[in-house]
Amino acid sequence: MGVFSKTCEYAMRAVFFIAHRTTAGERVGIREIAAGIDSPEAFLAKIMQDLTRRGIVNSIKGPNGGFYMDAASLKKPLSEVVLAVDGDGIFVGCGMGLEYCSAVNPCPLHNEFMEIRTRIQKMMQENTIGDFNEELNLGILSLKK
Repeated sequence: MGVFSKTCEYAMRAVFFIAHRTTAGERVGIREIAAGIDSPEAFLAKIMQDLTRRGIVNSIKGPNGGFYMDAASLKKPLSEVVLAVDGDGIFVGCGMGLEYCSAVNPCPLHNEFMEIRTRIQKMMQENTIGDFNEELNLGILSLKK
């Protein structure tokens, strides 16, 4: 089980796949992305539509179309993907899902979870979509189960 929703996990894997595959100006189709990240195609299509609408990935329709990333997209922090798909809950929410939790009225996990949450947010803001292309090219990192 991951930290992020299943939708967000697929979204992050998809943007990494697209970034990796389109650095030479190519475009990739939904079928290729789904196969490359072990995702159901119909589910992924909805995710990609949302990511395109939010400007995280680019797309062109037609026979030579597909999804791609430009230089500006590659520089976007991963936090933009998380915010687009899951919102800011992972960055500001309570570890136990309580609405009343705060520094003034903390839940039992508040202080430790706040540290973890801060580290996750920092990691997602400091790493960009394109940061992992070299490791993906070398086969050091994987996007499949």
